[in-house]
Amino acid sequence: MPTGNFWKYGLAVGVGVVVGAVGAVLLSRGSIDLRKSCATLLSHGMDVKDRAAAMVENAKENIDGLAADARNEQSQRKAREQAS
Repeated sequence: MPTGNFWKYGLAVGVGVVVGAVGAVLLSRGSIDLRKSCATLLSHGMDVKDRAAAMVENAKENIDGLAADARNEQSQRKAREQAS
């Protein structure tokens, strides 16, 4: 493993732990506004996840349709080649 990536990922994990710890302390103090803000932020994150899942599903349907068209074209081409 290259040392550059080790330090980069290690720093990212360390920052994540610190941010998580600070968030846990702030939430444990019972700050209602902070809890509401976190809930709102999470709900927006869920909206983004839902939109991303819909985009992936749409792309999958398009790819499945394209693959079906390609199989149909292939079978027609093979039929023409055998008829020749």
